[in-house]
Amino acid sequence: MSRALPKYNKRRVVMIGGASAVALSAAVIAGSALAGETPGNGARNATTKAAAAGTVNCPAVAPSLPAVPASAKAEVDRNLTLLNTQITEANKRLADTVGQGGPNFVQNAILGPLKDKRVATVNRIATAIGRTAAKPTGLDSLAPCTLNAAGGVAAGDAVPSAPATAPAAGDTGAGDTGAATAAGTITCPDVASRLPAVPATAKAEVDRNLTLLNTQIAEANKRLADTVGQGGPNFVQNAILGPLKDKRASTIDRIAISIGRTAAKPTGLDSLAACTLTK
Repeated sequence: MSRALPKYNKRRVVMIGGASAVALSAAVIAGSALAGETPGNGARNATTKAAAAGTVNCPAVAPSLPAVPASAKAEVDRNLTLLNTQITEANKRLADTVGQGGPNFVQNAILGPLKDKRVATVNRIATAIGRTAAKPTGLDSLAPCTLNAAGGVAAGDAVPSAPATAPAAGDTGAGDTGAATAAGTITCPDVASRLPAVPATAKAEVDRNLTLLNTQIAEANKRLADTVGQGGPNFVQNAILGPLKDKRASTIDRIAISIGRTAAKPTGLDSLAACTLTK
């Protein structure tokens, strides 16, 4: 009788352990269901979180740069691309952390670190230019970013009431027709007419970048007029049209990324970046 008792106790331990495992599994399954972790919910939850988080809004750096020396162009372009990457990463973190932290979480955990990264990147751009030309100053004022809450417009942003359009082929930059007559004018493909329906959450950012495309053309036309007779036969291509194409490519890419956050990302827009000189 005393030898049979341990076997009986072992069976009780096995049965109780099995029942506990079943109960624990049920609790885990129930907890997952409550958290929304059912097949097919991942993408839907990510979209909802992205819309609720808003987006990071940062001043454009490229339009504030002086003429970039050819020797600095690769480094400047690389850092301008890095600025875009930093914004994309901050937007992802913003969406991934919706509801976390206290009232200062976004400022302390996202906007603050983003500013520090942008300061370092903008300083590298200024240093690269300064090696062979006058080093631009005041660019660090472009480092701080703001939050567009749920697609709203950040303070200080002027969004046109209707979507702005870049000048279509044959159009001239606003206000530059007189000054640019001797040098010709720069014409660029229209971007706005090639866009799909823009989601409401992306409209502010898309409008802002469409306006920036116009600004870039106006600045290029002004530089064209101011440098008549300078440089060799390739001066306009290397010093004006080439940098303008790079700026437009980055701006157009931001437009596509903005739309792609909540809708199908448009493709092929990069073919609209190159502009031509009309005499």
